[in-house]
Formats: sequence, C-alpha cells, structure tokens
Amino acid sequence: MLGQSISKNSFILAAFAICTAGALALTNLGTQDRIAASERAAQQRALFEIIPLQEHDNDLLNDTIPVPDSAWEPLGASESSKIYRARQQGQITALIVPATAHDGYSGDISMIVGVKTDGTIAGVRVLLHKETPGLGDKIELKKHQWILSFNGKSLTVPVIEEWKVKKDGGTFDQFAGATITPRAVVGQVKRVLEFVNTNHQTLFDANQQPSAGEQHE
Repeated sequence: MLGQSISKNSFILAAFAICTAGALALTNLGTQDRIAASERAAQQRALFEIIPLQEHDNDLLNDTIPVPDSAWEPLGASESSKIYRARQQGQITALIVPATAHDGYSGDISMIVGVKTDGTIAGVRVLLHKETPGLGDKIELKKHQWILSFNGKSLTVPVIEEWKVKKDGGTFDQFAGATITPRAVVGQVKRVLEFVNTNHQTLFDANQQPSAGEQHE
C-alpha cells in the first residue's frame, strides 16, 4: 500500500513538473517573440526617421544586402545583419547600416547609420542600449537632440582627426558627467563611414541583388 502511494505521488509530481516546465517554455517563447517583434518595430520606425517615405520609392524594408563578413568585427555586426538600401527611380540614394559599439559605459550600444551616396550622414538612431538614465541615455533622440549632430557630417567634414568628442580634442559634444557613452557612439559612426567609403562602389551597385528570399520593387 505504502509503495503504491509513493509511486502515485511520484507520478503526480513528475506530471506536475513536466506541465510546469512546458508552461514556462511556452511563456518564454511567447516573451521572446514579443521582444523580437518590439525590436523590429523600433527598427522600422528608426529606418523611416532616417530615410522618410517621401525620400525613397522602393520597399526599403525588403531591399537589403548582408553585411560582408569582413565587416562584422569593425561594425559589431553578425551573420544576420542587413544593410538597407533606399532608391529613387532604381538608383540607390542611401544606405542604412547596422552597427554596435561594444565600448559603451554599460555595454553594447546598437544603432543604425544612414549614409548618402556622397558619403554624408543622412541620420543616426540608437536602437538598444543600457546606458545610465539621465546621463548616457541622452544618445536617444527622445531624450536629447545630440544624435542629430551627425546629420550632414562625413569623413571630411569634420576632418578625420576631429571625429572625437571635444574632451579628446574632437568636434562632438560629450554629456556632463558622461563621456564614455558619446565617445563610443562617435567612434562607431566613424567606423561605419570608413566601411562605406572603402566599399562604396560595391555597396551602391544598383544591380546587386537583394538578400536571398527577398525582393525589391
């Protein structure tokens, strides 16, 4: 009798554990899906902030090419990273390049950088970060206008030696009490410009096909 009772209780506990594990797995999967969807929505909004709808006539979200593996390290990119291409009448007018600065004060700073055919910046937006609220989080446009200071800049304006925060002898402002965060962003935006400049002919080749499985108008 006692043995049967123990076996029955063990079976119930095992079944309960399996059900609990399954429920947790489903919850975790659902949470991951929601996070991924939220990140994608934030990225889409940022893309259109940099290249508004009226400034391109193609399907910006689906006209992409992969980041070359040679650029994964300098851009902080990965195998899944995509470069978005904006077109007018078939000609590529700008690229939006993903990049991640690994030297932020509190960790990675994920961003996208829009670069026009003439090498000037169309815009920069920070997508994800863990910087200090009230200090480093001023890299977000909703918190501060600082990120707009990159608009129109290039590797020649300012000159390459001045692509630093002012504390380091450069052109860009830092934040009071927070120099590491803007320094990381400035450095990473500069690396994006260098990548585009080095690979300009290939990146702006209008005949280069989109990533596998994707189409553009």
